[in-house]
Amino acid sequence: MEVIYTGLHQTPEQIVQTAIQEDAAAIGLSILSGAHMTLFARVLEVLREQHAEDIVVFGGGIIPDEDIPELQRLGVAQIFTPGATTEEIVDWVRAAIPQAAR
Repeated sequence: MEVIYTGLHQTPEQIVQTAIQEDAAAIGLSILSGAHMTLFARVLEVLREQHAEDIVVFGGGIIPDEDIPELQRLGVAQIFTPGATTEEIVDWVRAAIPQAAR
């Protein structure tokens, strides 16, 4: 599995463009700013605009439990909140992303 880190303060458009250019199977977002509803929604919107809905979106950060169902309804595959272990996240990615796509 290869991870491409794009750095801090990337726009949703930049994130999606990088994912498409790199033929990524997934986008993982770490959001600590409180803008999770806006940022996840925009990434998913840009993926649809670019006909790249097959890219799985997941993430985590400081996200209130009450926002998780709405994020999932929008199309976020998984949310990891503080306390999630690296092993838990890696296990989920391995199960959620087909081997051929990794």
